[in-house]
Amino acid sequence: MEDNRLTPRKRQILYAIVDAHINNGEPVGSKFLSQDGNITCSPATIRNEMADLEDMGYLTQPHTSAGRVPSELAYRFYADSLIRQYSATRSEIDEINEKLRNKLSEMDAILEEVSHLAANFTDYTGIAFKTGSGSIRVRKYETVYISPREFLLVMMFSDDVVKAKTVRLNFPLEPEDLSRFSEALNTFLVNLTSREISMPVIMRMEAVMGAQSAMVHPAIKVIYECMNEMDTADIKIDGVNKLLQYPEYADVDNLRDLISMIEEKNTLVDTITSNDEESDNDLHIFIGKESDDGAMSKTTVIYKNINIGGKKLSVGVIGPKRMNYTKVIGMINSLASGIDRLFNDGHSLPMLYRLDGENKER
Repeated sequence: MEDNRLTPRKRQILYAIVDAHINNGEPVGSKFLSQDGNITCSPATIRNEMADLEDMGYLTQPHTSAGRVPSELAYRFYADSLIRQYSATRSEIDEINEKLRNKLSEMDAILEEVSHLAANFTDYTGIAFKTGSGSIRVRKYETVYISPREFLLVMMFSDDVVKAKTVRLNFPLEPEDLSRFSEALNTFLVNLTSREISMPVIMRMEAVMGAQSAMVHPAIKVIYECMNEMDTADIKIDGVNKLLQYPEYADVDNLRDLISMIEEKNTLVDTITSNDEESDNDLHIFIGKESDDGAMSKTTVIYKNINIGGKKLSVGVIGPKRMNYTKVIGMINSLASGIDRLFNDGHSLPMLYRLDGENKER
């Protein structure tokens, strides 16, 4: 239950006393507290506040000349404060993660709809994919103190996605250490890709952090993990059953190998992009063995890249070598241009459904 007698200043002083006593096990005096950069009042004021806290039962004095130590009531105040602080932080994390899930769901829906359109427009198997670009960068870092052994690391990526992770330490951390660490993160790691976060960069951060250099390694591990999560390949496939109508796939073994490869989504992306020159404008066509995979020896893959809000997506089809190239190339070019125009003009997914309906009516 809240104690209304605890003013903000009394809370701050009491919290500092409990923190200090936990760390060094000694009675805490007003001189020690006056050196705390977060407490701005005079030593005399601190002594008066400590006397009040003792009268209220939050502090005890082992002997006359000593400083104060926390009572059980003080430890209860400290624990409840951490619970409230963690609950508030947990709420912020949940809100951030919910926004991130919405972003990822939106991208997932884009890929699904684009692959569906490609299949419907061409009568072949439609594909839509995004590859890991290796260009994920964090434009700003923020940190939130949770407890002496953990803090929240918030990363704002260059495409406005925000991720938050708890970093746990095996040693105690002071709030001022976290403030210095936040400055170091924004000095050394902003706008670097995961490949650019090199050992010399990490060593410079450790040198700046000095006695608290051990904070660097667990934080870097979390940053790497988040960048990898953000930079994974994804592919959506629609209309695999459309391949059954073509005699090239009447051979059950050949069809099984092709479907098996299609189901290995990351392998499929790697295969069809292995010779991709990363152009945002060119149409990419791989015919038969040009894809370097035996399962696709009777197959052609055609796709084109689209830039949507700084993300490179690709739309295309998988079909027999004997496909209608004139129709497919024209349709993929038109589809890519239409999707590019719709998204980069600020429209959303419902516009794609209208585009699909208009095509069917024609």
